[in-house]
Amino acid sequence: MGKRAATVEHSTQSNYEAVTVTHADLDLVVDFSAKTISGTAQLKYEVKRSGCDALILDTRDLAIQEVSVDGAACQFTLASPHKALGSALSIPLPAGAGAGSQGSTRVRFATSPASTALQWLSPAQTAGGEHPYLFTQCQAIHARSLVPCQDTPGAKLTYAARVRVPEVMTALMSAVPVDEPGRTGQESGDGTRTFSFAQQVPIPSYLLALAVGQLESRELGPVSRVYSEPSMVAAGAYEFSETDAFLQAAASVAGPYVWGRYDLLLLPPSFPYGGMENPCLTFVTPTLLVGDRSLANVVAHEIAHSWTGNLVTNASWEHFWLNEGWTMWLERRILAKLYGEATYEFHASLGYLDLREAVETWGAGHDFTCLVPDLSGGIDPDDAFSTIPYEKGFYFLHYLQTLVGGPEVFEAFFKDYIKAFSFKTVTSDGFKAYFLDYFTDSTPGVGGIDWDLWFYQPGMPPNVNSYDASLAESAYALAQSWHTSDLMGLGTGSTAGPAKASTTDLDGWSASQKVAFLDKLGELRSMKPFTPATTRRMQELYHFDDSKNAELRRAWYSLCIKAGDLAILPQTLAFLSEQGRMKYLRPLYRALYAHPKSRQAALDTFAAHREMYHPIAAKMVATDLQMPAAV
Repeated sequence: MGKRAATVEHSTQSNYEAVTVTHADLDLVVDFSAKTISGTAQLKYEVKRSGCDALILDTRDLAIQEVSVDGAACQFTLASPHKALGSALSIPLPAGAGAGSQGSTRVRFATSPASTALQWLSPAQTAGGEHPYLFTQCQAIHARSLVPCQDTPGAKLTYAARVRVPEVMTALMSAVPVDEPGRTGQESGDGTRTFSFAQQVPIPSYLLALAVGQLESRELGPVSRVYSEPSMVAAGAYEFSETDAFLQAAASVAGPYVWGRYDLLLLPPSFPYGGMENPCLTFVTPTLLVGDRSLANVVAHEIAHSWTGNLVTNASWEHFWLNEGWTMWLERRILAKLYGEATYEFHASLGYLDLREAVETWGAGHDFTCLVPDLSGGIDPDDAFSTIPYEKGFYFLHYLQTLVGGPEVFEAFFKDYIKAFSFKTVTSDGFKAYFLDYFTDSTPGVGGIDWDLWFYQPGMPPNVNSYDASLAESAYALAQSWHTSDLMGLGTGSTAGPAKASTTDLDGWSASQKVAFLDKLGELRSMKPFTPATTRRMQELYHFDDSKNAELRRAWYSLCIKAGDLAILPQTLAFLSEQGRMKYLRPLYRALYAHPKSRQAALDTFAAHREMYHPIAAKMVATDLQMPAAV
């Protein structure tokens, strides 16, 4: 292990450091029948380095039809495609364009049905069943399959857009609608309607977002509303009613909210993530709809991204922990402001279990368990995705928080950090330099931080945090009781489990405490699973089979499958068939595939529902099942 070379952005073929695109004007037409988006991108650029003779953009699976520079048509070059990075589009600059010179290029293009940024849903795949639906997912490097761009978090731009869609539909983007407050668009008289948007805060390309469908909305607060298909909008308004409180708590820690609007779009079930922090319009999964707001912390997480990720952005995907680790920290500070410090500590302790599981899944020596992984050689950042940057990143920040004096001191540092790097990008070394300048080596303990060990050593963190486990104590104690009742995994019959286990064990517990109980059991039984008799006994007492909470289902189904408890197979396969969130798909498919009695069921279920899943999710699950990534 050693310190790596200076930051190099491996995930783009653009020359964004030499010529920077500062603004995009997009004019787009959405064609559901062809499953394409076509139109133009007018890109304003500024030359940063003299001697540069071309603007190079990222593209993937785009048809480039014509290009002009400063109004004059020009020849362009589209390179042969790289498997992960796509085809570089080279556009010649005017002769003599030196550092500081500015210009614009206009690219006419069309996406292909194979675009990995787009998921086209048939009417049958929507809640309403009458109209098709489209949504994008550009993180990490999929914006290049939506529009020609400098597809790197290291480059930021503002944008404006006009989007033409069928007149019965509504278009939304990661920007403020120009036609506030009606948001009805302009009828074109040809069966289409045009919606206009403006994003005046510079963003990286991965935060470009578009959704088109039959949508309604409900107000959530002064700057917030929730959108969804009509049949889900009331449930969404109830589930996310704490949105304004989350926003205010976040601003009290991080500073002013600069984005104008904070709206939510409740997407169809195939959305591959819990949420996506698209500015002004967070995308969220319907797996959050439980009816008791128990999973609304996902919204707190996406709100936190308004500062950590969207405003201050990791300079490349190797430094992704600066986005996600900070966002986990701010999410938990939001919860602390609203529900008390014990809630912060409780969620931190749960995150530690997730971190241990992720390290175990990759293997403790795998480079992708480093805070700063090596993505050189054309690695797709999606291939490195896991909870590592989230929870190992948080673990490091909590360690630093404890070292410098606790939450009050660290919150003051955080607010200054946000001010210093707002509208900019940052690397791990940049964060380190700012931290050391702020606290100096005279702060007790700071001089002893082994930064290289934290950044570049794989596996579990080099230092150990301790958390207040008061909210988790009963859950962890019950888990330990079940674990020690059958250390050898030999439990049989009605006597399986602790002798004093009772139907009242979980009385008064929150959904999060039940998940903590199951996740702790997952950790304790990672080497020696329970027997089916033990998990069936647990079901008799606690009735987990019937839960509608997606987090609990994930934890319970995984525990049962690893125990060889095939009684849970119908519920598990139904869960995999009704939603496409990778947090649930991947561990459950892996567990099914690992057990000989359920392996074929995993393969058959994936084959039947592969087309329902988002392309990113389908690719990753195929890898888990040792199948080709594409067919």
